[in-house]
Amino acid sequence: MAAYQREFGDLDPQVEKVVSALGRLNRRMNVAYGRQVADLGISNTEWEVLKTLVLSGSPYRMGPGELAKRLGLTPAAMTHRIDRMAGEGLVTRARDENNRVRVIVELTDEGRAKWLEAMRMATNFEEDLLQDLSGDERAVLGELLIRVLRRVEHDQPDAGGRLTDLD
Repeated sequence: MAAYQREFGDLDPQVEKVVSALGRLNRRMNVAYGRQVADLGISNTEWEVLKTLVLSGSPYRMGPGELAKRLGLTPAAMTHRIDRMAGEGLVTRARDENNRVRVIVELTDEGRAKWLEAMRMATNFEEDLLQDLSGDERAVLGELLIRVLRRVEHDQPDAGGRLTDLD
């Protein structure tokens, strides 16, 4: 922090400390999750698609446009991702029975099995990550982070993900 303050005197060291810690934690967590899901033969981005479909509830399907919006991706990037995942047997793509123009992406049994295994791995990692915090500290940290996230989501509503995913 001293180097930041030396080079940019208007810096609030408490703000920079929090933001730097969040950024570093995010990068390290993404690397850890990436290594875990790679062991299952999927990428972080495929994991995110699987998670979004599972958390949408049974029958675990939605349109590619809605998937792209929830993940903060362009439609083209989503199409590429769905193509790859369909080829791997993680999802299927079919025409909507009620609107033949609309495509529906649906989770396969294999995709759900990969998601469940990835969740087991992630849960173990996350428990280990927070092991030094008491239950009360975890609750306070969670509430503080959600307050910050609400602010970010208000200012950047189209950046992907939603607070309701945390409910």
